[in-house]
Amino acid sequence: MERTLTNATTLTRVAELYKETVAPALQREFSYANPMEIPKLTKITLNIGLGEARENARALDTASADLATITGQKPVITRATKSIANFRLREGMPIGAMVTLRGHRMYEFFDRLVNAALPRIRDFRGLPTKAFDGRGNYSLGVREQLIFPEIDYDSIDRIRGMQININTSARNDEEGKRLLELLGMPFAKA
Repeated sequence: MERTLTNATTLTRVAELYKETVAPALQREFSYANPMEIPKLTKITLNIGLGEARENARALDTASADLATITGQKPVITRATKSIANFRLREGMPIGAMVTLRGHRMYEFFDRLVNAALPRIRDFRGLPTKAFDGRGNYSLGVREQLIFPEIDYDSIDRIRGMQININTSARNDEEGKRLLELLGMPFAKA
């Protein structure tokens, strides 16, 4: 169910949930005087590190294609900032791919992550609550890109993991955790 706004954009299911249910609940729970104090999602960053890109140049292309398929946005190639002899790494070599999602695409990705991808993880018992950074941001490591329904199993050359960072405007971990809980993030029961 999507609602149309005046400027011809639509609210996603998660954005509408936030606006109608989560924001008022957070305002009551934490006694915010100003509605601008209410925590919200600011961005989601996906990152794939590719140490194998030194030997296999095609790995960078396939990982970028996977990220583009998952997010609907073209990834940026990350490069080494300094040379490290032990890793046979030179400054400027491509070592990964990343995507930063904001706005409409961020809410769509969050919805797919929570409702489609995370339930597909084998033996999933909930996400750990210890992955907050002290400022309300959450980091999540995924071991394989196959949990996303957009990825075709037959088209991948290798299983790769990725890092997903969910940034919020919360001031502390308690506010950030409560925001993500109300948005449907499946945290493990302690």
